Amino acid sequence: MTTETFLAFLAATALFAYMPGPALLYTAAQTIARGRRAGFMAAAGIHLGCYVHVLAAAFGLSALFSVVPTLYFALKLVGGAYLVFLGVQMIRTRVAAGPAPDLPQKSTRRAFMDSVLVEVLNPKVAIFFIAFLPQFVSPEAGLPIWAQFLVLGTIVNCAFTSADLVTVLFATEVKKRLTRATRFQDLTRWLGGSLLVGLGLKLATDRA
Repeated sequence: MTTETFLAFLAATALFAYMPGPALLYTAAQTIARGRRAGFMAAAGIHLGCYVHVLAAAFGLSALFSVVPTLYFALKLVGGAYLVFLGVQMIRTRVAAGPAPDLPQKSTRRAFMDSVLVEVLNPKVAIFFIAFLPQFVSPEAGLPIWAQFLVLGTIVNCAFTSADLVTVLFATEVKKRLTRATRFQDLTRWLGGSLLVGLGLKLATDRA
């Protein structure tokens, strides 16, 4: 890859990473509703789950969505339903009066596993990698095609995770500014849960 092409790749990656989208809204919702620790664990879960799509793109598995459209729509519906389920669970979970602490270690592990599953079940991520990365892969390069996919996919994933971490820090500051009364804890819980429900419905009904 020439220097000009690589700079174009980095610029496009940064644009996609920091453009407001489902992943950023998801980490913001987890942070606002459940605390900074849960936000960081959500970002880590999304990062790990994204490697499934990187590997799928590298070894051609994502191309199955083009050959079997039903598989794409089925996975889209399952992923959307799971997000709605997480959102409803978040809304129904009441908090005790007083300052809202971060989640205990067991709950943060659950936030991590939920986020891995949410990312893996999002077929749009697979489509993104299979559509974006080939623009910067060259058959004449020293590395084999699959290795180029892995390298470029890792760079993209790290850029996306940096945006998720920035979102967690920003959402944490927003949360700190809210009064610690129970009614405001309920408000943040409803806000976070509603964001997840909305994301799930959008993912499941989007015709793109």
